[in-house]
Amino acid sequence: MPAASTPRNEIEPTEAEIARLRERARFVRLEAIRLIEIAKVGHYSSVFSAAEIFAALYYDVMSLRRGEPHWPDRDRFLMGKGHAAVGLFPILADYGFISRETLDGYTRLGNPLGDHPDMRKVPGIDFSSGSIGHALSAGAGMAYGGRVSGRDFNVFVMLGDGEMQEGQVWEAALFAAHHKLSRLVVVVDRNGFQLDGAVDDVNGIEPLAEKWRAFGWDAYEVDGHDLSALTTLLRRVKADVTRRSPACIVARTLKGKGVSFMETEPGWHLGYLDPVDARTAVEEIMSREI
Repeated sequence: MPAASTPRNEIEPTEAEIARLRERARFVRLEAIRLIEIAKVGHYSSVFSAAEIFAALYYDVMSLRRGEPHWPDRDRFLMGKGHAAVGLFPILADYGFISRETLDGYTRLGNPLGDHPDMRKVPGIDFSSGSIGHALSAGAGMAYGGRVSGRDFNVFVMLGDGEMQEGQVWEAALFAAHHKLSRLVVVVDRNGFQLDGAVDDVNGIEPLAEKWRAFGWDAYEVDGHDLSALTTLLRRVKADVTRRSPACIVARTLKGKGVSFMETEPGWHLGYLDPVDARTAVEEIMSREI
């Protein structure tokens, strides 16, 4: 990976790389629709806001080995917004961490894949999430443990913006800054909505980046659907060996991104597409360039 001082034109992804990441984000959205059809209920819009983040991390930035979910030096990924796991499971199958048969049995009786990820049952899941607010504490512990054990892996933690209302997030942020856990990177999916409505109506969290800086973190803001900007920033943060603080990236996203009728209706946080609407959503995802 290039050093942080590498000229911009050498660390930015190429057009071919962006095209591949765009295709992978589309893959995440389409697979989420397919798998939720099996379960008959699921979190569409929470996956769709994070699709580009999943693509940039898993198909460009994170150090992983296909077929080796337990490789000791792999980069770790923890997801505070565990309800978006239906967008992550297809990636794990693509990496050979779980079988296609397991993926296709999503939520069926006896299948390890449920609405939230379980690290005891699913290879490639580094933390069992679902109860909002715990992932950063676990991620900080992993980053600290990696330092103590002399490992070079990085730890990436995706948090929802509603999760910023949890006190434990900020306790973990203080711990990580105090211990200068520079291999810890948080990505906040700032899509503006939580289960109960607009995040800033329920309990305002802005100015978010400034708050992370006040807690001793390096903080950045980016369009979370702009794969060039997002991937460039993630590459720079990971490659910066001079950084002595943990980093937070506030990714400005749109809940339901990619399907127009979901982008304007917060109720799609949890729902089910009937066959006609599912076909409409698939056709839009296939034809639309985000």
